[in-house]
Amino acid sequence: MSKVYFIPIDSYTETEKISESARKLLEKVQEETKILDFKKKVPLKVHFGEENNSTFIEPKNYEGIIKYLKEKKANCFYIETNVLYRGKRTKKEDHLKIAKEHGFTQLPIIIADGNIGEDYELINIKGIGKHFKDAKIGKEIAKQEQLIVLAHFKGHMLAGFGASIKQLSMGCAARGGKLAMHAQSKPILNPLECKKCHTCVKNCPTDACKIDGILPHIDYSKCIGCAKCIAVCPFGAIHVNWASTLPTEFYEKLVEYAFAAQKGKKVIYINFIFNITKDCDCHGQKQTPIAKDIGILASLDPVAIDKASLDLVREKEGKKVFGGDHTLDYAQKIGLGSKTYKLIKL
Repeated sequence: MSKVYFIPIDSYTETEKISESARKLLEKVQEETKILDFKKKVPLKVHFGEENNSTFIEPKNYEGIIKYLKEKKANCFYIETNVLYRGKRTKKEDHLKIAKEHGFTQLPIIIADGNIGEDYELINIKGIGKHFKDAKIGKEIAKQEQLIVLAHFKGHMLAGFGASIKQLSMGCAARGGKLAMHAQSKPILNPLECKKCHTCVKNCPTDACKIDGILPHIDYSKCIGCAKCIAVCPFGAIHVNWASTLPTEFYEKLVEYAFAAQKGKKVIYINFIFNITKDCDCHGQKQTPIAKDIGILASLDPVAIDKASLDLVREKEGKKVFGGDHTLDYAQKIGLGSKTYKLIKL
């Protein structure tokens, strides 16, 4: 049975309490387990929030954690990957600007998968699940020995909900990995939107983009699913085939990538259950919370902490607010963690 520590806080407006409680939870887990080695790098995996999104977890809520790590003289920094879709977080330069505009200035920032999501390491997970033999994890994340995952619990249009598992999987995957989870590893090119500028041709590592014929297209016999073409196309003619993955399959792919992201690492997970919106923080517009604020949880088990978070939301709301139970079932099945937990209120 996995331990999940919990501090209830009923309002996101209590910033100082949230910050100090997050620190208290981190200290508690560290004191009990000694899992972190402060002589080594301690990355904080976060989500900076999309442009115009205002319900992501703001960096002022991490001040207590950062202060604690600095007292321990830890080399800590924020770490994140670029997104798959076209937006302000598609490329490193723009991504860093958004991060700073949203206040993430207390620590250095590392974009783990390079300028446009091209830098990754293949993590072998053969025999773990049924979809992937290896996973494309952002290079800078892949080489870390330890990680603190700071996750915002909220909804997600495909996953049902997003928290620690999704922060590990979609959050740590390089662009090609994100595509593999979403859309059978292949982008699609709309010939009506293509201006034949050849940007994709110049950037494709396998000569899969075919532009000069009557009908511009992607040669899937050559495409390796790196998704670089999506990032570089100046006209948005190349897209993710969002409809090509069944919901159950998507849940399972998320879990397998989460397994790859944490493989061989020492990880502490902290879930912030505030600003619980219908859609995730990648949603680039103002959202209205649909459930009450609950508090903060911490654990060494990503499955247990997400199950506890989901249970707390459902209990407080008196109904099944979000789906995504299959994610937890499959995560337990492949050994990512346990759905059985002991909730310890501090």
